[in-house]
Amino acid sequence: MAQSVRRRRRGSRLLPGTALAALVLGLLPAATAHANTEAVARDTAAGNDVIANLWSWNWKSVAAECTDVLGPAGYGAVWVAPPAESLSHPRHHWWDVYQPYSYGLSGRFGTEADFTAMTAACNGAGVAVYTDAVVNHTAAQTGTGYAGTALGDKYAPPMYSRADYNVDVCNREISNWDDKWEVQNCELLGLPDLKTGSDSVRDKIAGYLNSQIARGVSGFRVDAAKHIPAADLEAIAGRLDDTADGSRPFVFHEVFPGSTPAPDEYYGSGRVLDFAFGDRVKAAFQSDIAQLENLGPGQGLLPAGNSVSFVTNHDTERNGRHLTYKDGDTAVLANVFQLGWTEAPPTVYAGFAFAGNDDSPPADADGFVTGTDCAAGWSCLDRDPRITGMVGWRNAAGDAEVTDWQSPRGNVVGFGRGDRGFAALNNTGEPVTQEFGTAVPDGVYCNVLDDCAGKVTVAGGRVTLDLPARGAVAFHP
Repeated sequence: MAQSVRRRRRGSRLLPGTALAALVLGLLPAATAHANTEAVARDTAAGNDVIANLWSWNWKSVAAECTDVLGPAGYGAVWVAPPAESLSHPRHHWWDVYQPYSYGLSGRFGTEADFTAMTAACNGAGVAVYTDAVVNHTAAQTGTGYAGTALGDKYAPPMYSRADYNVDVCNREISNWDDKWEVQNCELLGLPDLKTGSDSVRDKIAGYLNSQIARGVSGFRVDAAKHIPAADLEAIAGRLDDTADGSRPFVFHEVFPGSTPAPDEYYGSGRVLDFAFGDRVKAAFQSDIAQLENLGPGQGLLPAGNSVSFVTNHDTERNGRHLTYKDGDTAVLANVFQLGWTEAPPTVYAGFAFAGNDDSPPADADGFVTGTDCAAGWSCLDRDPRITGMVGWRNAAGDAEVTDWQSPRGNVVGFGRGDRGFAALNNTGEPVTQEFGTAVPDGVYCNVLDDCAGKVTVAGGRVTLDLPARGAVAFHP
């Protein structure tokens, strides 16, 4: 296997996790996923549906963030890394956690006890937990796992036998990315492709996911979902237990853009991550955000009721597709826009700083990820006051539709959610003072993006806002 299997992609996100993400009813009212072949999507409503993607954080750090930041800020859920034991790569590259060695829940981010304590802490803070589910494949590289499992044959991990793989169907890597059969039956970069059409394999995958539900997990993001036939994922989802509150797990899939398969094939078992949202947002914030006025399915986005939006993730920040923490205030502003605009559940990505694409998260000598230090080595966008303020703004806006779009000058826009809130963004390098019309009732309000230090006055349906360079103002009753 090449030093970095992630560099060789053609129409697919390679190693990281696609997870079935379960949505706790009432926390994320956008939709619930049904464990059968019914369409799971319905019209979504904003409000308490924001997902913090704390990528590669260890379990103790996630627990603390849920208690100290996410719960108080009003996040609906936290999406975390794959919890299964994985390959312990000699250089501890970040992607080794996407090569499962066993379905045990002790691994690179902590022990099973740490994991269970994390879910309890997050649930106690009102934050649902979604994990990355790596279920298309197991590890391509042999060696030793983070919990000590030894693997000498990639087709013989402890939970499967050679008969559980598609090696008898296609014993080679994918070569034609336009052939759906190859994409779903051949090996992705040498990763052993599970025979997900087999009932016994489906039972084992569901058993692994149900072991997490039993420990307080509410859902999953399915890694490499496009490499699994849609009917197989529906069958697996049908085997999932209800969550602790009696609701069905919410599932969202990673279907990396390509000619085949189409994202809508996966609506029967969950939502789909909308790569086009990040594409359009990056293009606008690197040119003129006025072009975002009609952002929606007409510009290639997935329907809000079938999707989960994101500005960036751990793959696209590395391959240059989307904005990243290295874009500074531009990336923060793009996330402010996402939280105010999208009707799909939005994700806020908080990962670690990197120089090389394969860099490990901050870890000890054995590769175990150390505690998150937002002042050193980590990018903690989830706790930025501009983001936490906008999470609260979104929750206050509830299911009100976007209204009052205005673009009075280049790279300056304003919009509202009816009378429930108004936001204005300045994507220029200079401060701007601008008047806008708003449906928010007359009165004096605070700017929720600066901890309410700034005050704004609405009079006669008009408001004049002092917008910082690459900054925003948002207020609500």
